[in-house]
Amino acid sequence: MKNLRLKSARAALDMSQQQLADAVGVSRQTINAIEKGDYNPTIKLCLAICKTLHRTLDELFWEE
Repeated sequence: MKNLRLKSARAALDMSQQQLADAVGVSRQTINAIEKGDYNPTIKLCLAICKTLHRTLDELFWEE
């Protein structure tokens, strides 16, 4: 399932996939795969992304 909330939060901060990847220590391809729903990140990576984007786990990763 695509993670449009992650993409939206990243865009709201005018941050590229590469900038987010650099901030959390992964490749741009990893961020792209998470946004496309092709990769399920570890909780550690989820927390790093949330901290960088100033969002909670629920806001970015909780499926309703």
